[in-house]
Amino acid sequence: MSGVETRELRYFVAVAEELHFGRAALRLGMAQPPLSRAIGQLERRLGVALFERSSRSVALTEAGAVLLREGRAALAAVEAAERRTRRAAEPGLVLVTKAGAAAELLAKLLDAYAAEPGAVAVDVQLCGPGEQERLLRDGRADVGLLHRPFDSVAGLDVEELHTEGQVLVLPSGHPLGTRESVRMSEVEGIDPPLPRWPGADGGYPDGPGPEIHDTTQLLQLVSLGRACAIMPEAVRDAVRGGLTIVPISDAPQVTTVIAWPPHSRSRAVADLVRTATRL
Repeated sequence: MSGVETRELRYFVAVAEELHFGRAALRLGMAQPPLSRAIGQLERRLGVALFERSSRSVALTEAGAVLLREGRAALAAVEAAERRTRRAAEPGLVLVTKAGAAAELLAKLLDAYAAEPGAVAVDVQLCGPGEQERLLRDGRADVGLLHRPFDSVAGLDVEELHTEGQVLVLPSGHPLGTRESVRMSEVEGIDPPLPRWPGADGGYPDGPGPEIHDTTQLLQLVSLGRACAIMPEAVRDAVRGGLTIVPISDAPQVTTVIAWPPHSRSRAVADLVRTATRL
């Protein structure tokens, strides 16, 4: 990647994603001839062909596919660095957490941190599944509450805060609601069905369950008899009438962690993490 400029990477990624020089030029807001020249210069500098061109089509070579993968990662890192730089000049912290999750822990954390000398304002952003991790990695958040094993913490610094079991949340009157506990094998194929959460790409897996965006929506669907749910034990604090909770004896435990980018040198982040681990 030595000698490759960020501008050239943006040009290349646009062409590689569009597989059409005209559309890529339009996307970049430039004329097509200088874009074609820039790609040609990049290929000569690297000493490899990045595209297979014909009069009708443009396709990536094997080398081009490698540069597309690496180029996207490099551009994402540059954009994250720009956001973190701007964030460093702004007052306060941005904390991200999944909507409806660890609500009691979050409230205690915010109250305890606000009482600390030198505490700064904390802007709490409630996210959909998996969004906290992405916002931490791309520089739009300073710190977050994540939940293993559902959220990946690879490459982030973390401190464990709380570990709990999982429970089955059922509509009132469900046949399993009278049990002291159930096993995961008994939950497979349950009626009403388990929900479908979005994946990392934003798409939903196939299945009979409803598509879910957040915990509040899920609990409402369970109360209406349209779904059952497997959730961390802390959901008991959010459950009102119309729902029954049964422990799942062999479900994997859920660990809530506070996470932050490993390169962070923020005193406010360090103080917030120290407060969290003390609770």
